[in-house]
Amino acid sequence: QVQLVESGGGLVQPGGFLRLSCAASGSIFSTNAMGWYRQAPGKQRELVAAISSGGSTNYADSVKGRFTISRDNAKSTVYLQMNSLKPEDTAVYYCNLGGVFSGSYYLGGRYWGQGTQVTVSS
Repeated sequence: QVQLVESGGGLVQPGGFLRLSCAASGSIFSTNAMGWYRQAPGKQRELVAAISSGGSTNYADSVKGRFTISRDNAKSTVYLQMNSLKPEDTAVYYCNLGGVFSGSYYLGGRYWGQGTQVTVSS
């Protein structure tokens, strides 16, 4: 059974930064792509960033240049470094494992974390 546990969310001022982590249990981490999604109140869940098993990445236009996704296969953990945060980045952030990755998109897989709240406010 695969479990994903996010951490690192919180309250931050505009212009600030946070680093989210998603730790995976099970043995399938290193061979699978992963993604970070977010869902703001009243909005649909949207893809923020994704990373292939080999380290290729893609990003939503709204976060390009501000967010960086990375992975540490030895720790079965994926990270999302979020810089220059804006109020519109406020959402619950979810990690996802096992989706289909290409250079321009990521289709979410079956495994989801429980989510971590990110609030950007002064």
